[in-house]
Amino acid sequence: MAVTRAEIASVEKLIRPYVRRTPVLDPDGDGRRVFKLELLQHSGSFKARGAFTNLLTRKVPAAGVVAASGGNHGAAVAYAAQQLGKPARIYVPTVSSPAKIERIRSYGAHLVVTGDRYADALAESEKWAADSGAMQIHAYDQEGALLGQGTLGMEFEEQAKLDTLLVAVGGGGLIGGIAAWYAGKVRIIGVEPVLAPTLTKALEAGKPVDSPAGGIAADSLAPKQVGQLMFPLAQKYVERVVLVEDAAILASQKALWNDLRITAEAGGAAAYAALLSGAYRPEKSERVGVLVCGGNTTAVNFS
Repeated sequence: MAVTRAEIASVEKLIRPYVRRTPVLDPDGDGRRVFKLELLQHSGSFKARGAFTNLLTRKVPAAGVVAASGGNHGAAVAYAAQQLGKPARIYVPTVSSPAKIERIRSYGAHLVVTGDRYADALAESEKWAADSGAMQIHAYDQEGALLGQGTLGMEFEEQAKLDTLLVAVGGGGLIGGIAAWYAGKVRIIGVEPVLAPTLTKALEAGKPVDSPAGGIAADSLAPKQVGQLMFPLAQKYVERVVLVEDAAILASQKALWNDLRITAEAGGAAAYAALLSGAYRPEKSERVGVLVCGGNTTAVNFS
């Protein structure tokens, strides 16, 4: 499969019975600031789209599936496997939030907490896949992930007329899939934490390279590198990437709660942080989409 609009549309039909069509919110009623509430997706994030795409387009062996994750991908794979009756084994690092760990357990997957960062959990998951014959489902660097996340772009285009879309970046499966769908029809702006500038460093180097992996969104936006598959899409269709401080992400979480009663995790609030902090400054008449991509957090007192 190639990561194209045609393939994304085909995948959307396949996964439609299993994923939610998440709502959009235009709080000012003028189309200038539209939020896509993907935190209301099954398993609490956009990752369910890629997880179902992988399980429905590939032959799952008797050993089931295995995935490494900062938390959201693991929850999505565990949920999809549960719904489709497949065994799942999920590896997460110690940095994963308790909310995400509990969500993975709630879906009946075998959970292993190991290592300090996502890369450590990935290495252990790859070893298990080699030893057991389980099917590896990568968090972002597989065609299934990109195609599944691309369905979010397809859905958003049907729901709102945009000039610009702000998308948080971790490994890049989300922004890569969305960029492939829009294919230059809207301005795509990546948003990364200052302490995890993964796509920023890759674009500077002309290829995926190791990057710092810290900050309050480290469990979702801090892999060592962006994916190889998404990088050409980013080069072609992502206009630029802006960086936000941890304080701006926290302020975004508070604003989403205080103004809209939306409880977003740090990674899910990063895109809005770009608007609030001025890291991205739209023109007066610009119609900006803000993707709130995850809500797996126990922190609800943002006042």
